[in-house]
Amino acid sequence: MKKIFAANWKLFKSPTETRNFFKSFKEVSAKATGDLVFFPSAISLEAASETVKGSNIAFGAQNCYVQVQGAFTGENSAQIVKELGGQYILIGHSERRQLFGETDALIADKVALTQSLGLIPMLCIGETLQEREATHTFRVLETQLLLGLAKADKAKPIVIAYEPVWAIGTGKVATPEQVAETHTDVHNILTKMGFTAPILYGGSVKPDNAGTLIKQPHVSGFLVGGASLEVDSFIKIASV
Repeated sequence: MKKIFAANWKLFKSPTETRNFFKSFKEVSAKATGDLVFFPSAISLEAASETVKGSNIAFGAQNCYVQVQGAFTGENSAQIVKELGGQYILIGHSERRQLFGETDALIADKVALTQSLGLIPMLCIGETLQEREATHTFRVLETQLLLGLAKADKAKPIVIAYEPVWAIGTGKVATPEQVAETHTDVHNILTKMGFTAPILYGGSVKPDNAGTLIKQPHVSGFLVGGASLEVDSFIKIASV
């Protein structure tokens, strides 16, 4: 299965900063050993679309609504992302779940809509520190997958991103053993459900730990936050 290196820029980079990043990144993007996917902020999507055109770089939105148009102030349309040339939608990130109250039911609708438009959903799952310490990790991930993929089409592409909530932006990283165990669990859950999908790891991935983490079973790439904001650090991760 081909590796995927995805970048979640969250609420960083203006349109001008986005254009400047991709102009530089395109010069080194051939070094990547897998597919490259970027998730700029919504305001910078058009800048990304213009700058990556004709390159080996894909992009998408960090979120979308369950309708493609209508009276939904502040939401993003997956249809417009597609018209801009985007190929992916990031769905169910822990920040969307925790800060904005997104439920598994809503996430399932977003996955279904994204697939119906011919886009690829990148579904994020992950447990909190409290859930891990209570040994509930498997149960939490199984529930998020069962409910989040309840309306998904098994015949269409989907990507899973496992991000332990306690390791996102904290500097803490799951040990290689924890990553191996959890990714194997996620792979087995998906197999039981009838899905075949790449499983990315996210959680304070940096150039100095990417080489070890990519060697773990069922790690098909990374979803990177802070380290994706600089050309040098991200291409080092994407070259492992």
